Amino acid sequence: MSVELVEVVRSGFRECVHRGSLVVLDPDGEVRLALGEIHTPIYPRSSNKPLQAVALLRQGFVPRSTEELAIATASHEGEAGHVRLVEALLAAHGFTEDDLQCPPDLPGSEPARATIVVAGHPRRTVYMNCSGKHAAMLAACAANGWPVRAGSDEPGYLDSAHPLQQAVTETILELAGDVEDTDLGIDGCGLPIVPLPLFNLARAYSRLATAGAGTPERAVADAIRSHPHLVSGTGKDDARLMPAVPGLLCKAGADGVHAGALPDGTAFALKIDDGHERARLPLTAALLHHLGVTWSEEHAELASQPVLGGGIRVGTVRAIPGVL
Repeated sequence: MSVELVEVVRSGFRECVHRGSLVVLDPDGEVRLALGEIHTPIYPRSSNKPLQAVALLRQGFVPRSTEELAIATASHEGEAGHVRLVEALLAAHGFTEDDLQCPPDLPGSEPARATIVVAGHPRRTVYMNCSGKHAAMLAACAANGWPVRAGSDEPGYLDSAHPLQQAVTETILELAGDVEDTDLGIDGCGLPIVPLPLFNLARAYSRLATAGAGTPERAVADAIRSHPHLVSGTGKDDARLMPAVPGLLCKAGADGVHAGALPDGTAFALKIDDGHERARLPLTAALLHHLGVTWSEEHAELASQPVLGGGIRVGTVRAIPGVL
């Protein structure tokens, strides 16, 4: 069963506890640390995006820049730079926003969302945090002459029976290795989601981080590490962690999922049971410290997120002392 991993302390009083599970793998793939359920499948949510991007490259998606590849892996905030990249990627392959089949949304970024709302503009699919992945999938479909929208006798690109989604599933299972339960779900953006145990998710990230030059795996890893802001957004977990830890590859997923790897292949994956995302950043930062990442004031700040009272700091969200 899962274990207590993160605590919320207010005015010296433990106010909340978040349970979850996590695993750390050594570069040789052996388990270094296991807490909770590491062999029970979860939905990795957007932590699967780097693995999906490997499949897209294998299936003919040719990004014109590392920025385009990064946006294909992104859970972006709908900031101006994110939207421009998605629109340019669509246009480069003969598509428009109307071809995206992710739900319309407002930007996740508070300033960007406020600008849109005040101006009275509607929700748009390009603002949706998965729109970069959807745009890249359209590009892969165009490269292969595959249908995009469902017809009377053919699936659209959202369908698990579509050749692109079959290739994506095969690639994820190849990278993760030895996964028994592969019953697909539907992610928040409408695409199929492949369930993985934390052990296998960490294994896949280790393979990305240590992949050889010239491989799709290495291309994806390098793009994410080079453009953490494009992969997430201002103030988001990955945009804060990767610049603070040179060589770190990581990707957050909805409902309290995080996975990543260091350059030597040491890898981790974690899931917060209640899905509360406030627990993710301090736990990941503390875990990296446990793995020997050089500690600084910046890292300490990431590992101890503020609890406010009356607008001032009165407590912390942190990994439970001694749990790692």
